[in-house]
Amino acid sequence: MNTNIEVGFLLFPNLTQLDLTGPAQVLSRIPRAKVHLVWKDLDPVMTDVGFSINPTTTFESCPQLDVLCVPGGFGIGEQMVDETTLSFLRKQSIGAKYITSVCNGSLILAAAGILQGHKSACHWIWSKYLSLFGVEPINQRVVKDGKFISGGGVTAGIDFAYELAAELAGEDIAKRLQLALEYDPAPPFDCGSPEKAGPAVVNEVLTLQKNRIIAMEAVIQKVAVNLVV
Repeated sequence: MNTNIEVGFLLFPNLTQLDLTGPAQVLSRIPRAKVHLVWKDLDPVMTDVGFSINPTTTFESCPQLDVLCVPGGFGIGEQMVDETTLSFLRKQSIGAKYITSVCNGSLILAAAGILQGHKSACHWIWSKYLSLFGVEPINQRVVKDGKFISGGGVTAGIDFAYELAAELAGEDIAKRLQLALEYDPAPPFDCGSPEKAGPAVVNEVLTLQKNRIIAMEAVIQKVAVNLVV
């Protein structure tokens, strides 16, 4: 009998690496946890920061996961229309004890039809699109909705991981992991959310990302319409 806690992260081109590596660092230290980085093949996968991450298993060879986690990034557009990826997520979600996401990875789960009728966190730029898929966006660092657990934008993935660690192994172990990794955030600037940053900084960020947002929005709108139809 397999006594491992099977934790699987979807790995895909141009993902935001911290969406994956932050939670993976925490969850890998849970007793009996076995972390899988899952992709179509075992070739290195390029991330958003210019270095690659090696998959550890493929869609076909991946065991049934206890925790299915989908990170985000600007690569989500391609995955939202990739039936191979979506089919893998649908299949794994049936037996998974927890279905989770970080950042706008929730939109990939939404595109697979897995999140319909549930609540989810998401990065602040992208959260408004969840409602197109019948998902209720919640503006929190971590959102729990039964077996669905999600983290907000990028760094919220670490908060998410500790919440999930407590679910999997108990609060005492989660606390020990937090101390071991010295997770005691003290950001130098109080502008980590749109509300704190203010309109001027928000507009600057949106302007810098304008072209990417427009391109991604077109994909999201198309997928949402087709899913409803």
